[in-house]
Amino acid sequence: MSKEEVIKLLNHGLDLEHAAYVQYLSHAEVVEGEIAEPIIERLKEIAGDEKNHQDKFRTLIGALGGVPSMGIAPTHPAKSIKEILEQNLKDEKDAVDTYRGIMQKLKTEKIRYYDYLLEHEVRHILMEEQEHITELELLLAIQGSSY
Repeated sequence: MSKEEVIKLLNHGLDLEHAAYVQYLSHAEVVEGEIAEPIIERLKEIAGDEKNHQDKFRTLIGALGGVPSMGIAPTHPAKSIKEILEQNLKDEKDAVDTYRGIMQKLKTEKIRYYDYLLEHEVRHILMEEQEHITELELLLAIQGSSY
């Protein structure tokens, strides 16, 4: 795998993170109801994580001599708490699948002088996305038991 291919994969990840950041913040603004406050707070915290992931992807892309994407993956509007949590859960799972694919490619095709850095940073992002899945599942369970 060439540097250009890795940059393309990382830019796809960056586009996903741009979308996640925007989506979490937008969703946080439409949450209503008795249990809204903790959900809004957590959506905003996760948005902050997604912003940090953007920064990591940009740094990696720049280190490889690439140009970070200014694109954004599709976003998905939702109105109810249940819709918001389910949509973000689906998107987090899609991100995990994408980053697992990137990890597999990085394991088989090494980019000399960058291989451990790339694997470490993508693994860290992947682990945080998996944490988001757990948190969203818990919020869905809490939301379901509140009504």
